[in-house]
Amino acid sequence: MTRKITFGEAIRESTDQCMGKDPSVYIMGLGVPDPKGIFGTTVGLREKYGEKRVLDMPVSENGMTGIAIGSALMGMRPIMTHQRIDFMLLALDQIINNAAKWHYMFGGQMSVPLVIRLLIGQGWGQGPQHSQSLQSIFAHIPGLKVVMPFTPYDAKGLLAASIEDDNPVIFIEHRWLHNLFGEVPEESFTVPIGQARIAKEGKDLTIVSSSYMTLEALKAADTLINDKIDAEVIDLRSVRPLDEKTIIDSVKKTGRLMVVDGAWRFLSISSEIISIVVEKAFSALKVPPCKITFPDFPTPTSWALSNHYYPRAINIINQAQELFGLQQKNEEELGISPTGPLDVPDKSFTGPF
Repeated sequence: MTRKITFGEAIRESTDQCMGKDPSVYIMGLGVPDPKGIFGTTVGLREKYGEKRVLDMPVSENGMTGIAIGSALMGMRPIMTHQRIDFMLLALDQIINNAAKWHYMFGGQMSVPLVIRLLIGQGWGQGPQHSQSLQSIFAHIPGLKVVMPFTPYDAKGLLAASIEDDNPVIFIEHRWLHNLFGEVPEESFTVPIGQARIAKEGKDLTIVSSSYMTLEALKAADTLINDKIDAEVIDLRSVRPLDEKTIIDSVKKTGRLMVVDGAWRFLSISSEIISIVVEKAFSALKVPPCKITFPDFPTPTSWALSNHYYPRAINIINQAQELFGLQQKNEEELGISPTGPLDVPDKSFTGPF
């Protein structure tokens, strides 16, 4: 049976179902048993499974990551969650030199079935040290898988697939997505890691995006129809492994590529995607590919700076208009309501982080 639930509820349901059918699955992290439950994604799990499988942890990222890796090597399937991706920089040694490498260092005889849930995205004026998007760092490392769901359906299915995977998976959630509703089956299911989804079919322009930026890309695509630009929107879902075939097939059809990446511009995932297309489908391109990213500056704190820092649908629309030699229009001319301060997504957003 399918019904509508939120992105956060989908994550909680997937966690619950995986813990229910596999006693080796447990969850740990800062604030896991907190009443707010990390945007509601862990609410009620300690009451159902007990404190031995739902663990609160101290502020010691490197230490807790080592515990998770050690238990994974001994046959457990830990889910480690953290409210901010920024703080996992303190655990890069454990993630890169241990979790990502054990399988290779021991000839495939060992595996590290570990899921690390990390939150990205702006919110509450958290600024340079609490709202970074660092997915490209993890995607750069052989031995790690990196997934970035956009819909509640994919959040549930990709989390289940990540928990069942024998490799370490970095599961990245944008905090603005937790209250997004979507249709999700009640029963347990998986979504294949490394398989992109065509969120909207089109014939004139390929827009590649992931996570929250897919929402902005779809908004832009709906408006671009008025300019007779039929954009195809690809939701990556996974950034490592990357579904190169879906991207290349789309570019061969449209002849134009725009990558919308919610991260910094230099050495980004968008740069890698453009490089792959230029290497493997250069003759299909009618115009040079382009990308929309954060500027190469630390993330701002103030609302005024945030409004200019984070890409929105209008930026995608204007870039597409430029690709087609059309006059650029502002939000008022396009009939798009300004989103206001981007520090909060809407009035319903109340935290906790």
